[in-house]
Amino acid sequence: MHTPAQKEHDWLHQMIGTWVMESECKMGPDDAPIKTKAREVVKSLGGLWTSAEGEMSDANEGVQSVMTLGYDTISKAFVGTFVVSCMAYLWVYRGQLDSSGTTLVLDTEGPNFSGEGLAKYQDIITIHSKDHRILESQVQAPDGSWTKFMTAHYHRQQ
Repeated sequence: MHTPAQKEHDWLHQMIGTWVMESECKMGPDDAPIKTKAREVVKSLGGLWTSAEGEMSDANEGVQSVMTLGYDTISKAFVGTFVVSCMAYLWVYRGQLDSSGTTLVLDTEGPNFSGEGLAKYQDIITIHSKDHRILESQVQAPDGSWTKFMTAHYHRQQ
């Protein structure tokens, strides 16, 4: 069985290439922001999936990550995974494009910042131009509100 690529797969292909990333992450309200830099290479897997391999280039050197994203034509949702070498947890994504068609909102669950149990998260990818995209991460509080804790700017190198 071969699945033909859809417009959603084409949307993901905007990320194919080599990127440099600068991020700022705040792990708690009283914590100082942590700034990181990384290099990421995004490739297509058969025209239906993307695989993004990242490697930190600052104080976190040696930290590697892999994000896969695709579009499930049966469930009509973007799906994917994220792993990072400093954490023993597999993040599983499910999401949709917003009405503008420039922003992909990915819902997931992961370890709570408190260290106990799981929390709901969103990774939000916005395409600003062919050479600039932004990833924002936020966590949902028990009251249902969302708190952004990380913003990463990606700039295309190739």
